[in-house]
Amino acid sequence: MSGQINGASSTSADSHHTSIPPRLCATADKPSLEAFKKLTTNSSPAHYPLAASILKNVPVYNLPDYFSLSPAQLSAFQDEWYHILLSGPGVFVTKGLYKDPSLLERVNTVFSSIIVKEKASSGSKGDHFAGTGQNDRIWNSFSKHGLEDPQSYFEYYSNPWLPLISAAWLGPHHRLTAQVNIVKPGAKPQISHRDYHLGFQTAESCAQFPKALQIASQHLTLQGAVAHSDMPIESGPTRLLPFSQKFEDGYMAYRLQEFSDFFLENYVSLPLELGDGLFFNPALFHAAGQNDSSDVLRSANLLQISAAFGKPMETIETFPLIERTWDLLVERYSKEGLSEGVRTFIGNVAEGYPFPTNLDRRVPETAGMAPESEQELLVRGLKKGFDKIQLLKELRKLKEDEKA
Repeated sequence: MSGQINGASSTSADSHHTSIPPRLCATADKPSLEAFKKLTTNSSPAHYPLAASILKNVPVYNLPDYFSLSPAQLSAFQDEWYHILLSGPGVFVTKGLYKDPSLLERVNTVFSSIIVKEKASSGSKGDHFAGTGQNDRIWNSFSKHGLEDPQSYFEYYSNPWLPLISAAWLGPHHRLTAQVNIVKPGAKPQISHRDYHLGFQTAESCAQFPKALQIASQHLTLQGAVAHSDMPIESGPTRLLPFSQKFEDGYMAYRLQEFSDFFLENYVSLPLELGDGLFFNPALFHAAGQNDSSDVLRSANLLQISAAFGKPMETIETFPLIERTWDLLVERYSKEGLSEGVRTFIGNVAEGYPFPTNLDRRVPETAGMAPESEQELLVRGLKKGFDKIQLLKELRKLKEDEKA
């Protein structure tokens, strides 16, 4: 007996499954290695006029002085980066992302201090996709850096290239998190993988997410790294497989031995210098390389930037960071106004997306449909001349009111 459901004839379960493809990736069904090979070996980058070169299918940009560029020129960079991440190789290098080596040396000193303290209190820490003890790791270096040394933290996270690059892929109100990884000589390579979100799920858990959501998840995160040391090839800079982010079954495939073997036979790596940046789609197959050097401590501040609509991997408690840096922010604002550096720092230290919240207590602004965000509060505080006590009082109320 057949009937009508929403205007369509009902059929047996068997005919339903033969006419409509399954929404899920079955763990028993192996993705096509041949299709993956074709995608990653037969593809070639488009022409990217602003790139200084394309090395091993990876576009390399020599970043000029940010303030020498017009808004139209900055937008042109973003157009190229968006295309690279979406439809192109999935990865690009930014030479000279940080141009002041003395700043990076100061930040490295802060990182070393944090590592010493954490080793004394808790011992070595594990790492994703690599063995314990092969590196030094600082989880949530973003917050720990700010609490340890507000001055260098302010300078580091005022770099206007960071939000420009992030917004090209994620749009406004993204949340930056960071983790330091220092890989010692002799350290073995990571296993090839994809990153957060679904790269941090088991195969069984990943398979429960519909295919469309698996593909969409890569648009919620941007992976980046700032070189805090020179990274010659022998030190094992990140292994990359250009175009692999376009493989729709990739979150299931990277776990399979034949895909891992293909990665090992075909990956590329590029040397980096102190202050260079590397950014890639989180769905790109990649892995940290083996450090075959005798004396290079390969050091990177790993940036994981999340879209406003996604959940970051790490929790950032903004209140103590704002408390530690408000006076520095006021001082910079008094000299520069709402400059790119001031806006950049506010965008990194405070939340720009005011949801989730409690709409009973946090009534949306009259002119819009959203309540005031932390970033908007900081801007208002600067314009109205709030001292730290007043600013923190309002921030504390905002945080209390947004609770359920």
